[in-house]
Amino acid sequence: MTPGPGHERARVVEVVRAALSAAEVSADQPRDGVFQFELPGQQKLATPCQLVVGDHALAIHAFVCRNPDENHEEVYRWLLARNLRLYGVAFGVDRNGDIYLDGRIAHAAVTADEVDRLLGSVLACADESFDVLLRLGFASAIRKEYAWRVSRGQSTRNLDAFRGWLSQDG
Repeated sequence: MTPGPGHERARVVEVVRAALSAAEVSADQPRDGVFQFELPGQQKLATPCQLVVGDHALAIHAFVCRNPDENHEEVYRWLLARNLRLYGVAFGVDRNGDIYLDGRIAHAAVTADEVDRLLGSVLACADESFDVLLRLGFASAIRKEYAWRVSRGQSTRNLDAFRGWLSQDG
């Protein structure tokens, strides 16, 4: 007799717990099989994530950026093109228009290495995409913030990533 789905789910919960520990990721577990944590990055300083062990699959949900203020068509076109190159996850939007990375792995494929690979994919994608998404979807607000800070002699250091296009028109 083969073990039932409850046994496989319990195995996946333990694999996820061990993989997070090995990666030195501190996670809260508000419910059995639900792990909440943040992945640290360079451009996107923290990516909030949730791993959920379901009855048949392990799901990952990672918040990337809020609903863009402008240029939705170009943002969505960029997201769809980027999806073609991603491993284990894809960009999506929720009912509020906020941008997430989402993915699922069947229980049978869940190993510590695969969880690590999935987390690495989320981290790299969220971090590499963040400045592009801000430039595409929030350029007007960033330009206004930059001009406001300059006019008051305040630091613009956290806007340095955008310095190359901030002074351009449009």
